Amino acid sequence: MAGTLQGKVVLVTGGGSGIGRATSLRLAQEGAKVMIADYVATGAERTVAMIREAGGIASCVAADVSVTSQVEMMVNKTVETYGRIDGAFNNAGVEGRMADTVAATEENFDRIIAINLKGVWLCMKYEIPQMLKQGGGAIVNTASAAGLVGVEGLSAYNASKHGVIGLTKTAALEFAQKNIRVNCVCPGLINTPMVARMIDSGGMNEQDFVAAEPVGRMGKPEEIGEGVVWLLSDAASFVTGHSMAIDGGWVAR
Repeated sequence: MAGTLQGKVVLVTGGGSGIGRATSLRLAQEGAKVMIADYVATGAERTVAMIREAGGIASCVAADVSVTSQVEMMVNKTVETYGRIDGAFNNAGVEGRMADTVAATEENFDRIIAINLKGVWLCMKYEIPQMLKQGGGAIVNTASAAGLVGVEGLSAYNASKHGVIGLTKTAALEFAQKNIRVNCVCPGLINTPMVARMIDSGGMNEQDFVAAEPVGRMGKPEEIGEGVVWLLSDAASFVTGHSMAIDGGWVAR
């Protein structure tokens, strides 16, 4: 039986590890041709190898989503390789350094906003014109449960993810009658390299993370991938402007 994304072309940013890698694998399993973009080329190449080993179709491109010329190149490379872009998962992001609002540095703030927020805007800026040429498409942006509530020590990260939700809603309204759907996922505490770095930095220990989740465990990257696959598929044809919390009940507290 054909997958829910059979024959569609999906661009994934931050696809070299964590949620991006797990989602790329699920997209390929559902029949999509996947272009993996990541700042770390070796990570993207490994994801491509994993997809191809499983019988899927994938390519990769090294790109920094905070740089306009590289985002434009990334989108053009996807179209040159596969002819179109049916879906995009704008997932690339960084957590930065944990510090309260006063102690946070301007350098850290600027870097987080540039990648997490400006990067999502740049991706949509170049993806949407291509989708308009084709007659439609679907976009999923990665926000966070920290885009729905506040988290101490993550002022810039919180601001960036709240911003992603605002960008998502705005673009969804702007292109709702152009057959382009724009949604975002809001992951909770997911077992990824990003969370591992936060644990290693001493901000929180693993028991603190688990205790914060009503379900009593951290989430798996694959569980975010399931939501992304659904939002990009025709099964979600009446869903746009939605912020999907996939968080084990964290924001329900």
